[in-house]
Amino acid sequence: MRIADVIARRLYEAGVRYAFGVPGGEVLTLVDALEKAGIRFLLAKHENAAGFMAEGVWHMTGAPGVLVCTVGPGAANAVNVTANAEQDRVPLIVLTGCVDAGEAVTYNHQVFDHTAVFGPVCKASVTMPEKNADALIDKLVRLAMADRPGPVHIDLPIAVAAKEVADAKPVRRPAPQLSAPAPGDALDAARAALAKAERPLIVAGLDVVNQDAADTLADFARKFGAPVIASYKAKGVLAEDDPLSLGGAGLSPLADTHLKPVIEAADFILLAGYDPIEMRPGWQNLWDPAEKTIVELLAAPEYSYMHDATITFHAHVGESLKALANGVEPRATWPGSLIADTRSALAGAFGQNEAWGPAAITTTVRANTPRDAVLTVDSGAHRILASQIWEAQAPHTVLQSTGLCTMGCALPLATGAKLAAPDRAVVAFTGDGGLEMVLGELVTLRDLKLPVIVVVFVDASLALIEKKQREMSYGNAGVDMQETDFVAIAEALGGIGIWCEDRETLASAIRTGLATDTFTLCACRIDRQSYDGRI
Repeated sequence: MRIADVIARRLYEAGVRYAFGVPGGEVLTLVDALEKAGIRFLLAKHENAAGFMAEGVWHMTGAPGVLVCTVGPGAANAVNVTANAEQDRVPLIVLTGCVDAGEAVTYNHQVFDHTAVFGPVCKASVTMPEKNADALIDKLVRLAMADRPGPVHIDLPIAVAAKEVADAKPVRRPAPQLSAPAPGDALDAARAALAKAERPLIVAGLDVVNQDAADTLADFARKFGAPVIASYKAKGVLAEDDPLSLGGAGLSPLADTHLKPVIEAADFILLAGYDPIEMRPGWQNLWDPAEKTIVELLAAPEYSYMHDATITFHAHVGESLKALANGVEPRATWPGSLIADTRSALAGAFGQNEAWGPAAITTTVRANTPRDAVLTVDSGAHRILASQIWEAQAPHTVLQSTGLCTMGCALPLATGAKLAAPDRAVVAFTGDGGLEMVLGELVTLRDLKLPVIVVVFVDASLALIEKKQREMSYGNAGVDMQETDFVAIAEALGGIGIWCEDRETLASAIRTGLATDTFTLCACRIDRQSYDGRI
């Protein structure tokens, strides 16, 4: 058994069935080991996209994502998606090939210190040794998945990957588990505050999703009549057609104008797995613990200073919700119509009823896709709007880059999600600029024969940046582009391409995409200033 086989075996045990990347000579032994272990290695056109494909698989399966990169430029290409995994809390296993240490003494072609580059954006970055490889890979898989997940990086020298080792009993340690808060004064105080709360509010974040605590949170919200504001990545932890759901928040100042009165009116705020890395400056110190009780349930200690809390628990979010609710009798909450009025205001605040434009595109696609459809969204103005309008009815159904906000993520995220969940409808929302960054991955979609629906917001502009440029009274520079014929590109690659400039054409295109066996690209022309006053 080679050390590469030891690594592959442990990844297979963790549920990994796919790995993505662009191979080079330095990782061929590893690729061979992955395939022999039952892990399919899939070629992408760029390592950054490969990492997002791996993330898409993780959202559907719960198994860590695996990205394989060769030495030098391959590893360098993977830095962005690795930083994204750190900020978006994704358990990504990054495997890079490297020149053997002895060889690197006199050979420096393509050589740089991979661990020094990946270290700052990973939970761990190590070079695989010849001894104790089994213990190390077990440790790193556990670390990637533990508490608040994140990326780990393993640099695998060529000779180490191929080194034969005894097939001994694998080293396995149980993953440490967070539990409920310990009984004591803090828990008693939190329960007492909840018991007397007349206007309890929940702000739910990514930790709820990563710890599979959505059902527990929904039960808690309904028991105590507590409306839920979710971060974008936590959309769907409470079905958004529930009367207690106030949708997503984080990037839209317009949404904040409707949500802030609810926050101000609340007398008890429960931060359930809330991760402020998703939020913009408008959410800094949005509540005052001197005026109301703020109870915080965290999967990992929080050092951002984006907000303060009255009581903080570092514990499992779901178990914490159960412990907090234990022995507390529900009471009538939120007298008056503020919550219903806020839901109604949000339902009409973003141009949902327009004849045509980005809001019309989002509502039309949602109306023509199944309840459990998966939406992936690229960064840009359309993402902010879609995150407010699209109704998510379960966790892991709206996938996007929220911490790092990386462009070019929607198409590869959709590719990974559809690969891992072929029976689910998967739609990618992307701006034209974002798609042009990853056009090669349409080839990957074609080669994998995945019927993903790609919706392109075509305005020949980096619309969000152009909007900010105008608002700052700066001249137009570096934000406009010529319109690309995406329909011709789709058809040239064997997909279906359709120009859409009204709701009826788009609805028909979505229905076609749901019924076909190839990818469908809906190129939706809109005015570049369609987002003014909308986000």
